[in-house]
Amino acid sequence: MFDVEFIFRIFLAALLGGLIGFDREKHHKPAGLRTHILVAIGAAVFTVISVKAFPDDPARIAANIVVGIGFLGAGTIWRAQNHVQGLTTAASLWATAGVAFAIALGFYWEGLAVALLVFLVLEFVKVDELVYNRKCSSF
Repeated sequence: MFDVEFIFRIFLAALLGGLIGFDREKHHKPAGLRTHILVAIGAAVFTVISVKAFPDDPARIAANIVVGIGFLGAGTIWRAQNHVQGLTTAASLWATAGVAFAIALGFYWEGLAVALLVFLVLEFVKVDELVYNRKCSSF
């Protein structure tokens, strides 16, 4: 049996994960377009399956998605000289999983709004870079 709603939710999650991943790819970050799409697909599939297969306790799978994505995100964080890199990429992976989770549960507009918010934050909120550049140029 082919479940159109299931497929729609997975594809929408993948599309929104791709939107977030596009920004990371554009800035040559370690987890880019493909990684974010795959995280979105995985989180959405696990969510839909858990709700359908375990209607009495779908939270168990959801909790493990959060932990698993946290573990994956931790792999993108490293220390370079006197600073830490990869925190924003890790956070974007975590947020992507959240978007996919929302979409998989049928919260389409909410998932879309969160994906757009994440994209806008990644694209336009660069305070740390501005502050860092000002400090370096003042020396």
